[in-house]
Amino acid sequence: MRELVAAVRRGDVDEVTALLESGADPDTLQDGLPVLCLAVAAYDRPVAEALLQAGADPLRRLPDGSTPLTRAVDGGSHLLTYALATSRIPLPAPVRAEVLARARRWAEADAEAELRRVTGHTGPVRRIRVEDDEIGWWCEQLTLGGMTVRDEHRAVLTSMEERYGIRTPFDELVARALAHPDRDHVVWSDVVFTLGRRLDEETWEWTRDLLNHPDRLHRLLAAEILLFLILGDPFKGGDPFWERGRELVPWAEQEEDPEVLAVLLNAMTHDSAPEIEAVGLSHLTHPDPRVRALVPDALERSQDGRSQVRPESLAAVLTLAGDEDADVREAACRWLGHYRGSEPEVGDALVALTHDERQQIRVSAVSGLAYRDDPRCVEAQHRIGPVGEELRDDERLLDVWRYQRRREAADGG
Repeated sequence: MRELVAAVRRGDVDEVTALLESGADPDTLQDGLPVLCLAVAAYDRPVAEALLQAGADPLRRLPDGSTPLTRAVDGGSHLLTYALATSRIPLPAPVRAEVLARARRWAEADAEAELRRVTGHTGPVRRIRVEDDEIGWWCEQLTLGGMTVRDEHRAVLTSMEERYGIRTPFDELVARALAHPDRDHVVWSDVVFTLGRRLDEETWEWTRDLLNHPDRLHRLLAAEILLFLILGDPFKGGDPFWERGRELVPWAEQEEDPEVLAVLLNAMTHDSAPEIEAVGLSHLTHPDPRVRALVPDALERSQDGRSQVRPESLAAVLTLAGDEDADVREAACRWLGHYRGSEPEVGDALVALTHDERQQIRVSAVSGLAYRDDPRCVEAQHRIGPVGEELRDDERLLDVWRYQRRREAADGG
């Protein structure tokens, strides 16, 4: 059906879905190839998923011996490969072996080297950066001799190994991540996710030992994995290392790289202990705002409904509420908004923050005042201003209304 082919080429997932629901064949051919191959070549996951849901065959053997699935593997798209590989559960053992072997060949050879081998071309490779706005990670796309691939093959291999129960050695996964030394790269992120879901003592110890590495990238990777181990995996269950953050204190005390330190502090703040609070306070004037923004979360707010905040901790947060960096002010505002102590300077700081240039901070500040039953929240609410789509359903926007209902009930109204 020409209409389906045209819709797939345009990447019009709504039209593709409508045509499929009207009876279009999901395995429609174009130049001898099923339209699923067009979606794979275009890295169009939404269209590919629509075709798969309608019954397109990811394992259909093509004239050159490939399948849509193996083409996705060769193309190096992590999520697209995963979509095709999981559309039929389980994959036959020979297919699983083929997927793993292809992914491993690309991963071990490196995308550019394998691209040159496959195409036989020796000219310059055209490279572009491709960003996923939804997830927030990126990859590099390489084109040579009419063939295009993305450098996600190590992520393809990692995710497929995990899916098929292969426990890849820790050091091998670390090496894969460090081959793409950027925490927002697909491969780095997938390694962090994979190791961060191994909620066992062995992974914790190996990762913590990696914090001793002289190279900052090794330590950054370790800190990110430890954060995931502490948070746990909501899908797989298991016991996260909630109360192990205090074990990271010695490394946080000596870490000089601000990016690594920020991740360590983030991991530590999911635990609570006097030594964690001390580390947080020690970085009150750190030159990097990413570090200062994590200081409030390192400080106690309350315990068993009773204030446990030391005067120096409250003073630190009040100082950060006037920080030059908006992210730091926002972190301080959130802390103050959840603090239940009666000190008048807390309410005054929140009132000041209702004038902040960042709308998110104004929303948090007004919400904090309302939760404190501070009548100044009513007038301050008008300073929030019109909200966009990202804030329209924010429950905090109803906090002043809730405050007013509480007042009416208390007054007998």
